[in-house]
Amino acid sequence: MIGRLNHVAIAVPDLDAAAAIYRGILGAKVSTPVLMPEQGVTIVFVELPNAKIELVHPLGEDSPVAGFLARNPAGGIHHLCFEVDDILAARERLRAAKARIVGSGEPTIGAHGKPVLFLHPKDFAGTLIEIEQA
Repeated sequence: MIGRLNHVAIAVPDLDAAAAIYRGILGAKVSTPVLMPEQGVTIVFVELPNAKIELVHPLGEDSPVAGFLARNPAGGIHHLCFEVDDILAARERLRAAKARIVGSGEPTIGAHGKPVLFLHPKDFAGTLIEIEQA
């Protein structure tokens, strides 16, 4: 069902400092910040030849990422994102397998402008999984 790895999301307490590390020390191409108020985050994409790293910073104290950073003040891996061909078919297959979908169960539009769903980490070896329609 899952396709290629789209990105690894890393929650960071300081977005500018984290972007500077990837841009300066590692020499990566780093995007400008993208505000996503509907998801409560600001993100920066680090472009790699085969995937992306998504640096995620909370937009306000109500952000789910703020809670993650409260438990992990230095930041860390927040989620993995895999591509799927058909997000609705993937959702139905996941539901049939008793996997829990975070939120309403309806796809939302993610940072890449494509439909996404998040899967509960307790069902995936402690890892929050995002699936994105390719």
